[in-house]
Amino acid sequence: MTSILSSELETELRDGAEYSPELDQLMRKARKASNFLKALSHENRLLLLCLLAERERSVTELENILSLRQSAVSQQLARLRYDGMVDTRRDGKTIYYSLANEDVRRVISVVYDIFCAPVEAADKK
Repeated sequence: MTSILSSELETELRDGAEYSPELDQLMRKARKASNFLKALSHENRLLLLCLLAERERSVTELENILSLRQSAVSQQLARLRYDGMVDTRRDGKTIYYSLANEDVRRVISVVYDIFCAPVEAADKK
């Protein structure tokens, strides 16, 4: 694993430096990561993202799979869209949702592999 802080910055911080552009940038990235993880911290949003990791889906499909009301699904999808985690595509009256970008896909892929992947017959024992 690579070091988060350069050795120069670590020395500056130990010596009492009050401001560092590198630390400022690191703090912005930490805030972005925190917001990303907060979006994942809701059970239904996480389920939606795991389903969207498989392929794009409509609200109706997601409702039926999760046995949730349309309003509940739409509310969580709106939050994910606001957080930049999902994109939409309209086809007539139907809106399809998909993962927004490669960063989201990579993180959800790891979460999906650990928590959402179908259970193998051997794992059922």
